[in-house]
Amino acid sequence: MIDLHSHTIFSDGVLVPAELARRAEAAGYRALAFTDHVDSSNLEPVLAKLLKAVKDLQPYYEMRLLAGVEVTHCPPGQIAEVVASARTQGAGLVILHGETLSEPVKPGTNHSAILAGVDILAHPGLISLDDARLAAEKGVCLEISARAGHSLTNGHVAAAARQASADLTFGTDTHTPDNICSREKAVSIARGAGLSADEVERIFERGWRFFQERG
Repeated sequence: MIDLHSHTIFSDGVLVPAELARRAEAAGYRALAFTDHVDSSNLEPVLAKLLKAVKDLQPYYEMRLLAGVEVTHCPPGQIAEVVASARTQGAGLVILHGETLSEPVKPGTNHSAILAGVDILAHPGLISLDDARLAAEKGVCLEISARAGHSLTNGHVAAAARQASADLTFGTDTHTPDNICSREKAVSIARGAGLSADEVERIFERGWRFFQERG
């Protein structure tokens, strides 16, 4: 199981990084990214804590760990600045909270995130085909989400990615222990979005490359 999207107590999750890592390991994870919610006000302290957590924990795990952030609800005009700052401060992965149907994300967020060159556009809702094509051009991955609410448009995202030749990744968007997901469940969610077995395998291969390149 490769999970590129999770939250700890450093944003709105309920687990400290050590417990989240252990629970993921026990569930058979091969790799886990901590990606707590940030904006311009809390990026520096949150990312510093996650970087320290990964440094402290990684020697005790065969499972690969990665410290990243999920830039969340920033005004579209501010996104590029926050993304650039996250990279400067050492984020191994930069996700952006896309235009999910379940939250009032400001229109234009998806487009601005892609232009800013995030690694993953999380739960991008009813992403336009033009933006999906731009994501493919910019090397931005679109997320298939396991989280209730955010997963409502997985089928649309999968179809748009296929038509645009954009890469997909998978994220549980874990906030609580019950959000931790087996690989079997992740495969079922992705297949339920209309992806073939080969396409699902490519999702996990792409996710693993993030850890090989950044971890």
